[in-house]
Amino acid sequence: MSSFGSDTPFMLLAKLKVKEDKVAEYLEIADKTDKAVEADEPGMLHHTFDQDPDDPLRFVWSEVYKNDDALLAHLANPALGVYLEAHAELGSDLSVEFYGTVGDKVIEAMNGTGVPYKIFKTKFGYSRV
Repeated sequence: MSSFGSDTPFMLLAKLKVKEDKVAEYLEIADKTDKAVEADEPGMLHHTFDQDPDDPLRFVWSEVYKNDDALLAHLANPALGVYLEAHAELGSDLSVEFYGTVGDKVIEAMNGTGVPYKIFKTKFGYSRV
């Protein structure tokens, strides 16, 4: 069995809803955030903003991290703080799901964000990321 923990890759899905009259404005801040993440976070291996095909106001950030340190760098990125402030005004229903095992530092950091989250711990499998 493979060992999964703070040094292994994991996925994160951040689900949210945008206020009806704020979609264009939200897409602007999401695009700026995406560009800043790409420029400043080499541990972010995959970062997309995906729209729900059944509800044009619902979106999902799909993210793959190299390891726990990559997520901690993401949480420290000033662009994320700007994004979260904008989200409070333009959106709602933000929640995060982790797919993969993360360590105590990630749990502690997430507890400090105030964003609801759930961790689906890996039981077995492999990663080629």
